[in-house]
Amino acid sequence: MVLAELGNKLRSTLSKLHSTVIIDEDLLKQTLNEISRALIESDVNIKIVSTMKKNILLKVKLSEENPGVNRRRLIQKAVTDELISILEPEDKEPYKMKKGQSNVVMFVGLQGAGKTTTIAKVAGHYQRKGWKVAMVCCDSFRAGAFDQLKQNATKLRVPFYGSYTEGDPLKIAEEGVKQFKKEKYEVILIDTSGRHHQNAELFEEMQEISGIVRPDNTVFVMDATQGQAVYDQAMGFREAVDVGSVIVTKLDGHAKGGGALSAVSATQSPIIFLGVGEHFDDLEPFNARSFVSKLLGFGDVRGLMENIKEIQGDKKDQDAMMKK
Repeated sequence: MVLAELGNKLRSTLSKLHSTVIIDEDLLKQTLNEISRALIESDVNIKIVSTMKKNILLKVKLSEENPGVNRRRLIQKAVTDELISILEPEDKEPYKMKKGQSNVVMFVGLQGAGKTTTIAKVAGHYQRKGWKVAMVCCDSFRAGAFDQLKQNATKLRVPFYGSYTEGDPLKIAEEGVKQFKKEKYEVILIDTSGRHHQNAELFEEMQEISGIVRPDNTVFVMDATQGQAVYDQAMGFREAVDVGSVIVTKLDGHAKGGGALSAVSATQSPIIFLGVGEHFDDLEPFNARSFVSKLLGFGDVRGLMENIKEIQGDKKDQDAMMKK
């Protein structure tokens, strides 16, 4: 489980509610202080933690509740809802891929965030679901970027576009997307250049590529190992391009991944996947409610139901399978 240490601390704190006879304002404040400490130790932004604490205290007024109200459940629900609100923007739904037409997705992020590997994982994810997928390498800045994408594409048996001789990323982007659209590819994934630091040149190149290919979705790839530094990165990318979704990488076993999770609030865009390993299938589709539910030890009924639906397929698939 991602952020296992944080999950253990939160579960331990909430479990004390069940072993305590009297649930009063003092216990509520003590519980919130312990939860806040656990979140800050996991690198969640201190301002976000402070806001969350205030919101819970506004929602849960034990002195005003009727004697018959289950106070434990009330506190538990308030904590769950506030954790979900940190990870889920209120008014922005993730882009939904449309079957039977070209969906152009541009990936942006700093060098070292795992952008090229993430693109391969996303390509594999949609390929397994039966989509027609292709990749375009516009990263002419990093030596070996095209070789890495080519190697990943070959392993996945996914077509790719790039060049050893053409140094203009705008031309590569335009020609690659044009070719794959003509060949009716449904998911066209574009790898852009990264830099070790945010600078005007990086943002200018991203904006120009975006202007040429007009992506349906721009995905910001953020590195969980960067902790709270990711917040400023997220703000910079959001101001430069229209970030539509977020993928958090390198969350596997990293105790301070909360910094990246809280940085999502800076992009005001939903997380769509979590990168939890180095292999192509180490990519978890993200749902805030399911994530928080697992984090707090409540299980993930929603995720289970979605997996069952995915295994079963739709009615047409079942009928076709029966016929075969």
